[in-house]
Amino acid sequence: MLFNSYIFWVFFAIVIVLYRLLPHRGQNRMLLAAGCVFYGWWDWRFLILLFCTTLVDYLVALGIEASSSPARRKACLIVSICANLGLLGFFKYYGFFSHELVNALAGVGVHLSLPVLQVVLPVGLSFYTFQEMAYTIDVYRGECKPARNFLDFALYVSFFPQLVAGPIERPTRLLPQVLAPRRVTAEDYADGLYLVLTGLFRKLVIADNMATIANTIFSTPTAQLTGSECLVGVYAFALQIYGDFSGYTAIAQGIARWLGFRLRDNFRMPYLAISPSDFWQRWHISLSSWLRDYLYIPLGGSRGTRWRTYRNLMLTMTLGGLWHGANWTFLAWGIYHGLLLCIWRPFEHRRDAAPGPWSPGRWIRMILMFHLVCFGWLLFRAQSMAQVFAMTRLICTDLRPTHFSIFALQLMAFLAAPFLIYEYWVDRKGDLLALGKAHWLPRGLVYSYLVLSIQIFLSETAHEFIYLQF
Repeated sequence: MLFNSYIFWVFFAIVIVLYRLLPHRGQNRMLLAAGCVFYGWWDWRFLILLFCTTLVDYLVALGIEASSSPARRKACLIVSICANLGLLGFFKYYGFFSHELVNALAGVGVHLSLPVLQVVLPVGLSFYTFQEMAYTIDVYRGECKPARNFLDFALYVSFFPQLVAGPIERPTRLLPQVLAPRRVTAEDYADGLYLVLTGLFRKLVIADNMATIANTIFSTPTAQLTGSECLVGVYAFALQIYGDFSGYTAIAQGIARWLGFRLRDNFRMPYLAISPSDFWQRWHISLSSWLRDYLYIPLGGSRGTRWRTYRNLMLTMTLGGLWHGANWTFLAWGIYHGLLLCIWRPFEHRRDAAPGPWSPGRWIRMILMFHLVCFGWLLFRAQSMAQVFAMTRLICTDLRPTHFSIFALQLMAFLAAPFLIYEYWVDRKGDLLALGKAHWLPRGLVYSYLVLSIQIFLSETAHEFIYLQF
């Protein structure tokens, strides 16, 4: 059930009407049932998998709290980690690594036959797996208390606005909102409207129209392309993935606000970043902070020698790349961002590391960082490393414009430039909901622009949200 489908909004209308009629406990039970319907709409069989992982982590957390033995507590945590990562590894990585292992052994004359399994990846598995792992790890660390009621914990896992594509919530933030009665204010409705409208605009107007351009370029043999068309394809995908994923997050935040929940911010104008670390403080914040807190810091973080810090950065970003999927391009994307963080690190603490908002230095760094990120998106989007090399060669050697590349650039400027300018204004304000505090006239004009754009520039082809596949 997708946010950009009519059936979802019929579903949500029923949910919110029932929600307003029920007391707190009834709301929680109804939201749990809604989460099951929402997730099971795609394939009800994967509800069994969701139930099993939820039950395991619920029992493990209770076992950790009940035990006074450090060894037993650690054993319980290991059970949770192995169960979650085992399922994730089987569904997401078995086919890839078994295929690569067979090919590698065949290259040295060893012929091995492994069972071939056509495994369908359950939607949202990577997201709710990390959310459940955060819960058991935080209980082990003593940072939160385990939920006593299984149904309350199940709602923490299966809260439908963020179940399949995040943001990845922490138990210290979301679980208290499940347990305590909630009150929806007029401000919540107003902010929710802003988030839903901007999210739908990003998805339906920016992302879906850019997807048509990007898909055309990346599905065309590189021998039939010019460097300018390859570059346009990369730019289009940069706008597509940002509009798509930040749009999903905004809609999730908006409908959660209408239910009295506050989900964490997942994006803060990432294409205005001036360094790799700044980018990762703005892009997919819930994942980057998860990797920092549960992987990078336990590995040692920036403690110790510079080379250990570089090792920890590379391991964290490489695994972050693999989190997105079993493909050499995702692995290369993670390694590439790890290298960027390592190369930039010695310059992060210079006195001029944070130039003024209007200084030429900031604009130069923003433009440079944007293009470094775009090369990463080429790695992320390409169908193979061979396509990466071929398109990179064309971009470096053949930038002659074509009718298609000129048209595509004009379409990007027309659809996306106004919103990017608006985001620059929001960034300068330092408040992601700054428009909600503006006078009713400019706010009404912006909302009218968003609604009319959705009606007029709706893409002929509807595209699924990109991160549903992760």
